[in-house]
Amino acid sequence: MSYTKFVSALSRVNSGNVKNLRILPGRCRSTVVSTKSQEDKEQQLDGCTVVEAEPVELISQTKSFTKRGLNKIRVDFDNTQEAYKSKGNIELLRSLLVFKLCTIDVLVEKNKELMDLSRKVLGQWMFEQMMKMTFYGQFVAGEDHNSIKPLIQKNQAFGVGAVLDYSVEEDLTQEEAEKKEMDSCVSEAEKESPGDDHREKKYKAHRQFGDRRGGVISARTYFYADEAKCDNQMETFINCIKASGGASADGFSAIKMTALGRPQFLLQFSEVLVKWRRFFSLLAAQQGISNMTVLEQKLELEQLKESLAKMGVGAKDDIENWFTGEKLGLSGTIDLLDWNSLINDTTKMSNLLMVPNLETGQLEPLLNKFTEEEEKQMKRMLQRVDILAKHAMENGVRLMVDAEQTYFQPAISRLTLEMQRKFNREKPIIFNTYQCYLKEAYDNVTVDVELSRREGWYFGAKLVRGAYMYQERDRAKEIGYEDPINPDYEATNRMYHKCLEFVLEEIDHSRKANIMVATHNEDTVKYTLKMMNEMGLSPTENKVYFGQLLGMCDQISFPLGQAGFPVYKYVPYGPVNEVIPYLSRRAQENRGFMKGSQRERSLLWKELKRRVLAGQIFYTPVY
Repeated sequence: MSYTKFVSALSRVNSGNVKNLRILPGRCRSTVVSTKSQEDKEQQLDGCTVVEAEPVELISQTKSFTKRGLNKIRVDFDNTQEAYKSKGNIELLRSLLVFKLCTIDVLVEKNKELMDLSRKVLGQWMFEQMMKMTFYGQFVAGEDHNSIKPLIQKNQAFGVGAVLDYSVEEDLTQEEAEKKEMDSCVSEAEKESPGDDHREKKYKAHRQFGDRRGGVISARTYFYADEAKCDNQMETFINCIKASGGASADGFSAIKMTALGRPQFLLQFSEVLVKWRRFFSLLAAQQGISNMTVLEQKLELEQLKESLAKMGVGAKDDIENWFTGEKLGLSGTIDLLDWNSLINDTTKMSNLLMVPNLETGQLEPLLNKFTEEEEKQMKRMLQRVDILAKHAMENGVRLMVDAEQTYFQPAISRLTLEMQRKFNREKPIIFNTYQCYLKEAYDNVTVDVELSRREGWYFGAKLVRGAYMYQERDRAKEIGYEDPINPDYEATNRMYHKCLEFVLEEIDHSRKANIMVATHNEDTVKYTLKMMNEMGLSPTENKVYFGQLLGMCDQISFPLGQAGFPVYKYVPYGPVNEVIPYLSRRAQENRGFMKGSQRERSLLWKELKRRVLAGQIFYTPVY
């Protein structure tokens, strides 16, 4: 059944038999790969709540993997000679200075004011030189794709690749950011008739949270201006992809969906996807299977036809023809993945924005009016995404789609999934990002893995803990919807390891899944290595990658690279003045990082002392 036919049919649904049903959330797991019990164990943390993880031996000790007799690879993260062999003594001293400055509260809290003052006192040239000797030199690779090549080549010589990330942002005031957000996230229909729609509060723009930079410390932010600006940002991403392809044979490049179009579409499409998933849950409740995990919920086709017929959707035979026309229900059941396939990217954009009203049983338009220009803007966003994916494939570069706020993320994940279905047929080109501080992270990972298994394409994921926690919590509390974030950092650690374990099991099962373990958490890295050894998964298979930010945790990245593991640094670049917002957040992030753990600084001091005692005062990396 096509989505359009389904929309027109459901629009006749009446209000019977729907209103009093209760929808129970379910946890989903693979019904093929993972059949073991997934009991979360209570864990204790010591140290900083920002970066410290639970001890790895407390994670999922109930499962044993088949050992294949391969030689286990061990990585020594205490060997400072190996960790810092790519760094000269001046670079080590710079790291110590920058990390120390990041622990001084007044410097971090007033960093932008201090940088503005320094620019006025020193002048532009001297200010840029000072920045290049300190924060800019520590966290940013260079000003353009030519100037970053020496650093990329040096890191490659020591086994560390690059994920290129053009980190330029507009330096907007809070008022300017809020105005841009409200202008770009509110539709013409909403402007003409405020409140006269079927929108949920979570998926509507709110001025007090219009500046999406607030409470965000490790992700750049884009604000919509016009379509020409989106085209320029697409060209910037294309140049980044080409630079990545020219700098290395197996590079990554990072993009953000909010840079490629009007965010109004992401808000609206996210709401549609969430509401359609709830409608599936409602139908599952009708069949008494709502207590099962999401992937185990399979609607019996005969009962489904009867339910839809009772709701006035159409005759039983017509409904059967709709499903079989799309080759759905051939097994006698419809599951969530079949259901999701009813919404496809060939449907007219405005038709996508029809949602079921769970109280009345009616299918209603999300908006009362949808302008032709809004339709064109949405189409252009999809076209830009497609162009970037094609350039990535042509240049031999893997494309990582960054995660964003939860009110955008369902649409971002769905668009990324569509790219994966199209471009990941022969090898992993497109990688989606999963934020493990979200309560639904595991459900999202397992559903997407199951779809990739069914359709035969390569699953690609980057696992992160997440960048928007404080903002998300404040917004949910203020506006009045359920907090999407795990209750504490220990729960996020458990979620991260649970998702990681699931994808590693899928790699062990089929070798068609791929994952980047993007973390500064040494315990998580050690846990990953332990599982790889137990599974007999060799680093040379290039199925498991590791990622850290440039200028941070070299004691993790470089030992991994020199041991043969695929490891990458997120490499920001851009002109000094235009990456100041990025550097400001790096300072804030490192304040928590350095206050919580003295480990990196102690290792830097240890290596400097070793070199002095060894007479290597003028040590220069050889490569």
